[in-house]
Amino acid sequence: MSSNLGLVDDECSWWWYGHNNISVYITQVAAVSSGTALLLAVLVVCWWVSKRWNKGGGPTLPPGPRGLPLVGNLPFLEPDLHRCFAKLAQIYGPIMKLQLGPKLCVVLTSPSLAREVLKVHDAIFANRDPPLVAATMTYGGIDIVWSPNGPQWRMMRRVFAHEMMSNKSLEACYNLRRQEVVQMVKEVYTKIGSPINIGEVMFLTMANLILSMLWGGTLQGDEKSSIGREIQKVMRETIDLAAKPNISDFFPILASFDIQGIERKAKKLLSRMNHIIDPVINQRLDQMDQKEEGDQQGADEKKERKDFLQYLLELKQRDGKASLLTKIQLKVLLQDIIGAGTDTTSTTVEWAMAEMIQYPEVMRKAQDELEQVVGMDNIVEESHLPKLSYLNAVVKESHRLHPPLPLMFSHCPSMSCTIGGYTILKGTNVFVNVWAMHRDPNAWESPLTFLPERFLSDSNNNYDYKGTNFSYLPFGSGRRMCAGVPLAEKMSLYVLASLLHTFKWKLPDGVNLDLSEEFGIVLKKKTPLVLTPTPRLSNVKLYS
Repeated sequence: MSSNLGLVDDECSWWWYGHNNISVYITQVAAVSSGTALLLAVLVVCWWVSKRWNKGGGPTLPPGPRGLPLVGNLPFLEPDLHRCFAKLAQIYGPIMKLQLGPKLCVVLTSPSLAREVLKVHDAIFANRDPPLVAATMTYGGIDIVWSPNGPQWRMMRRVFAHEMMSNKSLEACYNLRRQEVVQMVKEVYTKIGSPINIGEVMFLTMANLILSMLWGGTLQGDEKSSIGREIQKVMRETIDLAAKPNISDFFPILASFDIQGIERKAKKLLSRMNHIIDPVINQRLDQMDQKEEGDQQGADEKKERKDFLQYLLELKQRDGKASLLTKIQLKVLLQDIIGAGTDTTSTTVEWAMAEMIQYPEVMRKAQDELEQVVGMDNIVEESHLPKLSYLNAVVKESHRLHPPLPLMFSHCPSMSCTIGGYTILKGTNVFVNVWAMHRDPNAWESPLTFLPERFLSDSNNNYDYKGTNFSYLPFGSGRRMCAGVPLAEKMSLYVLASLLHTFKWKLPDGVNLDLSEEFGIVLKKKTPLVLTPTPRLSNVKLYS
């Protein structure tokens, strides 16, 4: 998501992808056993009773389109849900309800309403409703993304934000990030003059970068590459499985039947992930146990090996408080970073490159800035990033026009609450259509134009990633906003700067730029971006 997702991005919407296949759902539901059909009949009665109750003086729910018995609005949804919801909002207003099977959902499309949910009533809307695949892959939803608001979630969030995302932690593993970016530049250089798939290069780079930061001090050489490739396979299969329409998500009463076998497949994927992660953790634990106290050589090795796994294991054993972070919680933290740090960040870089191909003047300005800040005899370092104000504006504008996660993860109120004059019932899935809000002409001048300069003016200096400006929420807001913003910001800017500084880019001959979107776990380009690089630096040694 994912997301961006930022890295552990709390704002994603896996389980809605594929509603254009609703005919498949209905066909499969109709084919269940007679016992299951009886359960469905009960659902119909419950749905009818709830409708009658609402008409008979119940709470005032938001407006919304009429639905059919049992399936509600599911048959009428379009595959690009962010656009579908934006069009419905023009009819029913910035707060509307949808009935997705027996589940009641509310979609928000206004900064003021988003502020009510994410800030004013943040504590009430801080819970989740994980889809089946996510719940299975995270041991019942105990990770940062899906865990319910409570002491365990707050502990894990604190560990992630203060231990892993602190300036000290990120600085300690800078060399690991640098090695992967240098390797990326080297590999692109070997393909000079040939078209390359930018999204694929970015995904592999981000995957290697994330894995190096997670346990770069433990794995080396072929072992690291082999584990990296296997994790990529598992994550790809997990993403594909999560994108499939699942009857159990829309009709939880049928979940125990696992009609489509999705839960069984998710359990197999989790088992494969465990076979990858467990040996790495056990190996590091053995190394830590073998260290002798006061061994200076061991201390020096420890100083060099500052990856995230090291921080987590040190925390787990600190002061004898191992119960603060269980091994399972440690594993789901690692899985969160892997899942969120690959697709979302690589997608952001691909969209930024695509927009700069459409607007060559933007690319020229960004490369001129790099030439002034970095120089043509140097490669980009993270120390240069704070000085790249224009390129930072390019990334922000990419997040505005193409938010990696266009619909935030659902926020489920722990009690009924009034938002915008309407009652949001306890347990309702509340979604914020960030994509529509980022294109609102009332909030943005020329909202459909890629214009990085809008983030350079003094009047727009409050458009940051902190989630305090509710017209701009690429990483969400409130207590459930993305916890990995510091790393996501560094990674996307660092990789993009390196690509622009070391190479010139153009479309292959005869290829037209396609900026159409494809709604899924993240908002990707429907057609992969393929570009041809040529060297921009005269010193060949900088590429090796």
